[in-house]
Amino acid sequence: MKQSKTVLKYLLVVILVTLPLMLFFFSTQQRKPSYNAQKDLIKIRPGYKSYDYYIQRQLNKTLNPRLRTIWMTRDWDRKIKVFSRFFQDLKRQNFLSNASKCLCVGARVGQEVEALKRVGVTDSVGMDLVPYPPLVVKGDFHHQPFDEETFDFEFSNVFDHALYPEKFVGEIERTLRPGGICVLHVALSTRSDKYSANDLYSVEALVRLFRRSDVVHVRNVYGLGLDTEVVFRKKRNS
Repeated sequence: MKQSKTVLKYLLVVILVTLPLMLFFFSTQQRKPSYNAQKDLIKIRPGYKSYDYYIQRQLNKTLNPRLRTIWMTRDWDRKIKVFSRFFQDLKRQNFLSNASKCLCVGARVGQEVEALKRVGVTDSVGMDLVPYPPLVVKGDFHHQPFDEETFDFEFSNVFDHALYPEKFVGEIERTLRPGGICVLHVALSTRSDKYSANDLYSVEALVRLFRRSDVVHVRNVYGLGLDTEVVFRKKRNS
């Protein structure tokens, strides 16, 4: 009887010691990832049943008559002024010159292309699902309609619309010349519009996609709803 009481006491001590440890272990296993744990991620938004469905959804925005009227009237001069300021800054930092051959990826009606031309970079063109001649030609940024090493400079503020971010970046690196510059304007502190296909949580997540380029500059930007500018230079031996 005395021995069984001793065993019972021993078991109680073991339970009291191990129970808190077990509870702590299971609570950490079931806890949802914190925001910090998600910071290195690019999350693809749900609901895209097929690539055709994704393209149609993007066209719903690009072809929206009300939006196109706004882009070509009320927004036209305002956006050109903002883009011109961005491009002048990039020229001062020697990321862009008047001799650069430039592509604007996802240019809609081409305000950024017009801005490049106004600051002296005349060999510039935009690309979008819907062409807007003479500033914008037809093309899908997942499958650019250009040869390898065509451009010295590529700019885009529509990274959030890429359903396949790796392909988006891969096509930029394919069509950039060695030593060429890619500038992306992205949103980190806010989520983008309802037509966006992904959410970006950090510059680091973006940098990891560029396998043939080095990040050379990062800064905050203000205007047009985006907050961060990231500049890449394609490696000369890539």
